[in-house]
Amino acid sequence: MGMSCGGSFLRNVSQKELLWQGKLSCPVWHIFLHSGRAPRSQCPKWNKEVICCFSLSFHSIISIIIILAGAIALIIGFGISGRHSITVTTLTSAGNIGEDGILSCTFEPDIRLSDIVIQWLKEGVVGLVHEFKEGKDDLSDQDEMFRGRTAVFTDQVIVGNASLRLKNVQLTDAGTYKCYIITSKGKGNANLEYKTGAFSMPEVNLDYNASSESLRCEAPRWFPQPTVVWASQVDQGANFSEVSNTSFELNSENVTMKVVSVLYNVTVNNTYSCMIENDIAKATGDIKVTDSEIKRRSSLQLLNSRAAPSVSPRSAVGWLLLPLSSYVMLK
Repeated sequence: MGMSCGGSFLRNVSQKELLWQGKLSCPVWHIFLHSGRAPRSQCPKWNKEVICCFSLSFHSIISIIIILAGAIALIIGFGISGRHSITVTTLTSAGNIGEDGILSCTFEPDIRLSDIVIQWLKEGVVGLVHEFKEGKDDLSDQDEMFRGRTAVFTDQVIVGNASLRLKNVQLTDAGTYKCYIITSKGKGNANLEYKTGAFSMPEVNLDYNASSESLRCEAPRWFPQPTVVWASQVDQGANFSEVSNTSFELNSENVTMKVVSVLYNVTVNNTYSCMIENDIAKATGDIKVTDSEIKRRSSLQLLNSRAAPSVSPRSAVGWLLLPLSSYVMLK
């Protein structure tokens, strides 16, 4: 029966001689480091297993490093892909300066409120916008610019509502926000583009101060400066720019502006529309003038409101393995 070298490193000459004579048995995965190059025919054989002796070269070291790096990457990749990602959805929206706004975010409901964590973050801001965990707000890491201005709908968190109420919207609140959710089911996040400006519904009235039959369209607050277009139900497609006059009056806070537009030479038994629009909102004021009555109607529509999909952690696996696979292929 031969001797076993176990996990020891063959350092002295006597051990090497025993190995060559077949009197020292080692598992096949042991590596015998030899200063010279031993031909394949000189490799000792026993128990139908072969130990191949080779020189440890620079290329061998690189190969081992690549193999180990690949194994680590696969372990990390499988670990990431094994985590369950929950669906998180946000809605791109706009905030009206000086008023309260809503940053919309929903997620897969979880009946365990204590396991739900909601984090709102903003790109370029160091602290958190808002955090909710263990059934209550945690504002210890909240950024100063959001102090006293944020709140979640606590009673609706359990049903998957992570929307954030933002009080007294400022022009500087515009930007990219992230709604990050952790529950007992997994985690997920989605981005939200939040625009800020000013918008209001117009009111259209007969202008009795004008020398001719005229309509006056007024909207108290708009920003950025909008465009104003008049339309008529009877004269569809007509251009009223030459028979109208629009002005913008800066309000006291020196940001928003009052919009005033007058349309001249109007006729009875017709419906006119005053449309005010910028890149955030579109508002329309309608007025129907007949011999016996005047009817008014106003509407406001926010533009570019769209849902944003959640970001899955599985996508990280591909990014992790790509550099390694590229390196191996190039080699």
